[in-house]
Amino acid sequence: MNSSLFISKLIIDWDKIDGHSYLRNIPAIDSIDELEFHAPITLFAGENGMGKSTLLEAMAVASGFNPEGGTKNYAFSTYDSHSDLCDAIRLIKSARRNQWGYFLRAESFYNVATKEDEYSKIGGVPEHFHEMSHGESFFRIADSQFKENGLYFLDEPEAALSPQRQLALLRKIYFSVKDGAQFFIVTHSPILLGIPYSEILVFDEKGVHISSYEETDSYQVTSLFINRREYMLEQLLEDEK
Repeated sequence: MNSSLFISKLIIDWDKIDGHSYLRNIPAIDSIDELEFHAPITLFAGENGMGKSTLLEAMAVASGFNPEGGTKNYAFSTYDSHSDLCDAIRLIKSARRNQWGYFLRAESFYNVATKEDEYSKIGGVPEHFHEMSHGESFFRIADSQFKENGLYFLDEPEAALSPQRQLALLRKIYFSVKDGAQFFIVTHSPILLGIPYSEILVFDEKGVHISSYEETDSYQVTSLFINRREYMLEQLLEDEK
């Protein structure tokens, strides 16, 4: 295991999860007893519904972050939807301690932005996320929250970003890692999946396995569409018989 990482491994105690839990019906999650991490950037890839965000959320909550996102100072709940997986996960950590961190969830960012505005009224510098576009507010987080020796959990950060902004985010993540940060990122972006210093874990019906960049569906589908667009459209839009 890599002792330079804040989190090098996770262990799931399935005895703490109800036998009828929906988690047991997600093959990728159900396949995990232990999972090791070898790079400062771990990318969770794979089709929708494979448990990527579920595992990321559990890891973030087990690390002390609010289930809906934000820093560890955020303590609120608009809807209690997180699974009991966080109570069954044990994270193996090194002697290093992260100095900062953030949990970014695309689907609940509106709630975080609202709470940030409320918190700023009782102290701190307001970010005014609601006065920005969705993409601008996402990128503002990267600018203000990504720091050296930080621990970050990002759930589909590309959701609100243009390709150019995704490239800028890739650069921000890259240099944060050079300053000692560690990232866990759920993404479908062929841009973010290509970031250096990373290990790609694909979630599918067979479980969780390491993949090369070129083997990911995101790369292959995007590459095929760009290079053979007319053929793909012809096949995709062919009239149903």
